[in-house]
Amino acid sequence: MTKKQRAAIVINELEKLYPTVPIPLDHTDPFTLLVAVALSAQTTDRKVNQITPALFAVAETPFKMQNLEISEIKDLIKEIGLANQKAKNLKRMAELLVERHDGEVPQTFEELEALPGVGHKTASVVMSQAFGVPAFPVDTHIHRLMTLWKLTSGKNVQETERDAKKIFPRELWNKLHLQIIFYGREYSPARGKREGDFITKMLNL
Repeated sequence: MTKKQRAAIVINELEKLYPTVPIPLDHTDPFTLLVAVALSAQTTDRKVNQITPALFAVAETPFKMQNLEISEIKDLIKEIGLANQKAKNLKRMAELLVERHDGEVPQTFEELEALPGVGHKTASVVMSQAFGVPAFPVDTHIHRLMTLWKLTSGKNVQETERDAKKIFPRELWNKLHLQIIFYGREYSPARGKREGDFITKMLNL
């Protein structure tokens, strides 16, 4: 079976499973999505969704976020990992959004990645999910499954993203990366039983 054939099976089966895919992180606009994605590093989406309501109740805009003390932000996000650094990043991010972008979330990768705590993956999520720009954010689920399905030989998420963009049609990127994440969580967890991972079995892997 060729790589293209395997990719076609993956696309077909994921579309059957997840014809519609919700965005896992709760948000109301590009700024709250940006904050939620930045907070999700080394933390589960579920945990982020538990703590963001209290944060957004007092700082749902860059203007309000910049007025909080770092200690106040930290207190609101203390249950997630790396809270100290994330609190500093959120305050500085908000300040820069106000100073450079009139309080709006920029719509280019370069400007997003210039913000504190915003790497390429975070920028890709915001570009794809907030602005509809084709992107393929790669997390550990996607990297692991793409490797398992022999769709990449990438040694890191950057190489896996490159391969994903080559093999999957551009118009599917924004939906497909979420479908793979949902599949990984439901059928092929990194730890635990993977008996339900039928796509891998279909690919004879």
